[in-house]
Amino acid sequence: MIKKIGRPIFLGLVLAFMYVPVLMLIVYSFTDATHIGAIRGFSLHNYVTLFTTRDLVDMIVGTILLAIGSSVLATVLGTLGAIGAFYSGRKRRAFTESLNQIPVINADVVTGFSICILLVVVLGIAKDSYVPLVVGHVTLGAPFVYLSVIPRLKQMDPSLYEAALDLGATPRTALRKIIIPQILPGIISGFMLSVTLSLDDYFIATYTKPATFDTISTYVVNATKGAQTHIKTALWALTTVIFLLVVLIVIVMNVSAGRKEERSNEKVL
Repeated sequence: MIKKIGRPIFLGLVLAFMYVPVLMLIVYSFTDATHIGAIRGFSLHNYVTLFTTRDLVDMIVGTILLAIGSSVLATVLGTLGAIGAFYSGRKRRAFTESLNQIPVINADVVTGFSICILLVVVLGIAKDSYVPLVVGHVTLGAPFVYLSVIPRLKQMDPSLYEAALDLGATPRTALRKIIIPQILPGIISGFMLSVTLSLDDYFIATYTKPATFDTISTYVVNATKGAQTHIKTALWALTTVIFLLVVLIVIVMNVSAGRKEERSNEKVL
């Protein structure tokens, strides 16, 4: 009896801890309130401010372009690294997997500071070139792409690649027509995870970004220290937009996965 009652209560507390703060911001984003406390009348002025203020629009567009561009590079490097490690010898594969774990476990502040020291101080690459920022986000995302692709490679039948070579296909053709289609779900998952990490990153961007450029994370942190009230409340609307987009993406992915599973079950039957 205690277990039956305790499990729903515990689950409800966990969900409340995760989602109540976000839901509060969503509610306040549709009001005239200037701070969290008293709810005023319904208004869309926060959304108007969000999409009409030049600084906010530039910040959002720049963050999205950075996330997509760095994630494409991270996906290419992570996928090639996973394929290379998978078809290497046991010792080399174990060594590569160990190296891949370091950026995953390492604190972002250490990664960002190290990249800043190496590229900016040692190599003399200016932050205004955006190279340190892109390198930092690629370094952040590539290990997670690797971790998303490796399980797919392990599930794949290794004889398919060998059979393609025996039938006359070149290694490049076998890679493009045999391996990539088999591991494509892992590549997509790695890319989406890399985009999420890039959008969420604060420490690496702080150490490597140009002085005139802000990502969503750095802008939000700086805005809490002294931005105008209408800018702070517009960020509530930004939180709502991001949250609803994530929910929509998750729903679409789950529905798509469910349909694929139903089709595969129908083929089996």
